[in-house]
Amino acid sequence: MIIPFEYANRQPMHELILNLHMHSIYSDGSGTHTEIGQAALKSGIDAVIVTDHNVFINGLDQYYQSDSRRVLLMTGEEIHDPCREPQKNHLLVFGAGQELSLYANNPQQLIDKATNLDGLTFIAHPFEVSLPIFDEEDISWVDWDIQGYTGIELWNGFSEFKSVIQSRFHAIFYAFFPQFVARSPAKAALQKWDELLTKGLQVAAIGGTDAHALIKHLGPVRRIIFPYNFHFRTINTHLIVPSPLSGDLLDDRHMILQALREGHAFIGYDLPASTQGFRFSAQSKEHLAIMGDTIFLNGGVTFQIKLPLRHAECRLIKDGNVIKSWKNQEVCTYIASQPGVYRVECYIRFLGLERGWIFSNPIYVREP
Repeated sequence: MIIPFEYANRQPMHELILNLHMHSIYSDGSGTHTEIGQAALKSGIDAVIVTDHNVFINGLDQYYQSDSRRVLLMTGEEIHDPCREPQKNHLLVFGAGQELSLYANNPQQLIDKATNLDGLTFIAHPFEVSLPIFDEEDISWVDWDIQGYTGIELWNGFSEFKSVIQSRFHAIFYAFFPQFVARSPAKAALQKWDELLTKGLQVAAIGGTDAHALIKHLGPVRRIIFPYNFHFRTINTHLIVPSPLSGDLLDDRHMILQALREGHAFIGYDLPASTQGFRFSAQSKEHLAIMGDTIFLNGGVTFQIKLPLRHAECRLIKDGNVIKSWKNQEVCTYIASQPGVYRVECYIRFLGLERGWIFSNPIYVREP
């Protein structure tokens, strides 16, 4: 989408915090949809999408409300072929409105079917690691010749948890201190995303927690790994939308899905510090673009990056390479004279380490 500059300042823009990719008692999670909705309501986010394995639960999309707070719970699906060993190629499907797991053995057919139903498709945890000590397999995506998908899950919280465990001691430590887990999206995922973008594909990125709220026992000790309300304070997908939630289920659901479709979003790791208020935009003589948009190079394009706080490092990336970085600045600007795919990464120190904080969707700068 291209917004004419003369209308840009009149275009209302609002930010919604969405937590997506989670599981309920209908697959391998421990919570009901009501419990998930109530946890989301208490966590201060605006919407959640529950994605149970190979089962679409219809009729549970609804609001949860308390005083002036409102959360929209939506249902999608995480689909994979259970007959395949190992079980690669997990796909998140949003907005299709019906059960699609019968197409799981053919990822391209599955994507095409979801697209025909006006659904969105995101490659889930594209790069995973195995965890032999707990009999967990590597369930990365492998069929990269597929086409027509909406995007990829760039950062998956539960996959990252698997990647930091080196022993049972590590598992116990992170079970009790989950705030130490998250570092950044997998390097392979970032590299693959840049590869796809530089090939000319428009691939939206989302961040998912992959919440299960697994209940584990160690002798008499019972522990939830990790509670839904903890996940909701960590890796979120922040959407830039025309308005706040209205309370109209069909309109609000459409608005959220459309923002995901267009890549009007950024991934924010909200535990160290809230990422709410981050903005990445580009302005030419006649147009203004936000994340996910295309803007034409016409005498130069000025990028503006606004951070929620100044104590961070901000990097502007073009076609997979860092072209400019700033430290301890709340507003960063850059004038581009070359076409390309531009995106932003921000890093912050938290619990003794530099950790990924914000990963924007790209702005596509094209020749006129």
